[in-house]
Amino acid sequence: MFTLRRALTLVAAVVAMAGTVLPAQAADIPAPGEIVMSPNIKHVTNVPKPEALADIHTDMAFQGDYAYVGNYYGFSIYDIKRPKRTSLVSSVVCPGGQMDMSVYGNLLFGSVDSSRSDDSCNSTSQPASVKESWEGIRIFDVSDKANPKYIKSVETNCGSHTNTLVPDRKRENVYIYVSSYNPNATFPDCQPPHDLISIIKVPLRDPTAATVIATPNLFPDGGYGGVQLPYPDGKSATTGCHDITAYPEKGIAAGACMGDGILLDIRNPEQPKVTATVRDETNFAFWHSATFNNEGTKVIFTDELGGGTRATCNEAIGPNRGANAYYDIVNGQLQFRSYFKIARHQADTENCVAHNGSLIPVKGRDIMVQAWYQGGISVVDFTDSAHPQEIAFFERGPDSTAPALSGGFWSAYYYNGYIYGSDFNLGLDVLKINDWRTDRANGVKMRSLNAQTQTSYPEHGH
Repeated sequence: MFTLRRALTLVAAVVAMAGTVLPAQAADIPAPGEIVMSPNIKHVTNVPKPEALADIHTDMAFQGDYAYVGNYYGFSIYDIKRPKRTSLVSSVVCPGGQMDMSVYGNLLFGSVDSSRSDDSCNSTSQPASVKESWEGIRIFDVSDKANPKYIKSVETNCGSHTNTLVPDRKRENVYIYVSSYNPNATFPDCQPPHDLISIIKVPLRDPTAATVIATPNLFPDGGYGGVQLPYPDGKSATTGCHDITAYPEKGIAAGACMGDGILLDIRNPEQPKVTATVRDETNFAFWHSATFNNEGTKVIFTDELGGGTRATCNEAIGPNRGANAYYDIVNGQLQFRSYFKIARHQADTENCVAHNGSLIPVKGRDIMVQAWYQGGISVVDFTDSAHPQEIAFFERGPDSTAPALSGGFWSAYYYNGYIYGSDFNLGLDVLKINDWRTDRANGVKMRSLNAQTQTSYPEHGH
């Protein structure tokens, strides 16, 4: 069992005076497992990864008093009613990476992007070149948190790397936008050019009737062609999307699609339409994810340089690659404003790059908490999108419990007063931020959180 070393708080008078967090230098890399954090962050608890799940933790979703945490080997449900006493309720063993998740009502939707012998939880790995292989979406009934039930599967082209929920306005159906990529001429169900997404329609009265209803082509021109150079200078070609974030009440979505960033009109969820496209042929290697601000006037795109398995948070890679890019939406188009990357250099054994995060619900400000793998968890104020500023952080020294370049936080999300971090190997961390810029978020209570399905902040609590 992994034991946390003593917590080390980095405090400096300059930090207190400026209200910002100063970068640590390369010589300040903490010891393996040692915690370092800004003065305005508190480590509340850690719940180790369940023994039943033999692979790494991945993404998260929240609903009521529960957190759902994915794993390449299945998923777990945690009781977070008392965050300081966060506890495991159940684990479902159902192998098939990467278990990106969304929850809606009593339903949990899990992404499978590893080719399997069949759709069951007893399946084994099988090459995608075999026609009978399966990958796509699994649907679970989680009304009984202690005993989730697997009720339906839906196969999709090239599987499902991530999934995004878009409820219809009548709340009769929920649509799942399935993002997938990496087609190959030898894969019968994943043929090039794969410039599409799959849309699954789930009738809420009969979720077992879920089926693919459309596969819209988002890149009729083929998208960005990419640059074939060795790491770190290569640029991914667009062959599908990695992630889509929807903002249904505003009728918009943003797609991070390998070589392209896009805006979508989703007022008709069955027929999404691309309204704007942007490329960064200088610094972005792989458009990974997208997040709107609360007003829907900005988008943060992330660049997953190195695929999450490289040490990119160092002087050699620099501040503009493997970073966030901030765009304002002006007259329906995306206008670049700035980059942000954590300034704390990481060890060569630490995989570190921009990854999954969510907004902290403070009306009038744009603040996001975000995972950076072994770079830890960072809180950034991007109210001025041309000058984003880190205001808090939490990280550990190199993860000595696993091979090099295979640890850290996959996701970090804010939910009802606390920050939750899903660590590859070390389990679920709960943090509390105490800062004048975020304190008003403590009064905002949300019923659920799927980070890829944004909703505007509730009015109460301000």
